[in-house]
Amino acid sequence: MHEDICCIGEYKMPLIGEKFPEVEVKTTQGAIKLPEHFEGKWFVLFSHPADFTPVCTTEFVAFQNRYDQFKELNTELIGLSIDQVFSHLKWIEWIKDNLDVDIEFPVVADDRGQLAERLGMVSPYKGNNTVRAVFIVDDKGAIRAILYYPQEAGRNIDEIIRLVKALQTSDKGVALPANWPNNEIIGDKVIVPPASTVEEMKSRKEAAEKGEIECLDWWLCCKKLE
Repeated sequence: MHEDICCIGEYKMPLIGEKFPEVEVKTTQGAIKLPEHFEGKWFVLFSHPADFTPVCTTEFVAFQNRYDQFKELNTELIGLSIDQVFSHLKWIEWIKDNLDVDIEFPVVADDRGQLAERLGMVSPYKGNNTVRAVFIVDDKGAIRAILYYPQEAGRNIDEIIRLVKALQTSDKGVALPANWPNNEIIGDKVIVPPASTVEEMKSRKEAAEKGEIECLDWWLCCKKLE
């Protein structure tokens, strides 16, 4: 029988809002302590099933081609798979030699699978390789989003960038609609948190009358991002 889906080995699956575990990992750029290495920055840790595989290669190129966009968001990238570091290095070399793309971010060589198991990246239903997991961690070391993709489907890297932008924007005390900033109802506006008291409900109506915010009703109000 498979283990309970909430737990991997001795570890509980991480949750949004938890602190990223303090670990030291070996990477293509030397030993790194997480999340300490990215102190003051956001980072995206993403796992891939294996080096020298077609879908993973396309993902690495896509991540690298958007690396500057992540950096503009004060966000770093770090990859991971259950491969040895020499395999990572040879694969990175192959990408450079054959696709003319330099992989500039570090890649974790989790050859014993310890961090992958701790983060729930290994599914008992999908063999021993890591699935395509994504952890978005903020500049305070807290896990803000967790995404899991199957091994057979590559990720949309632009969506990960959008999610980082949305999370950073939400820290301003607002929420973001579906497909933000191209929502079908409110466009690029952000959502004002719903009122939780009668007084707040009244104040929302007054603010809407003054043109300070726009409301479809008192519980669905939005405004332009300042």
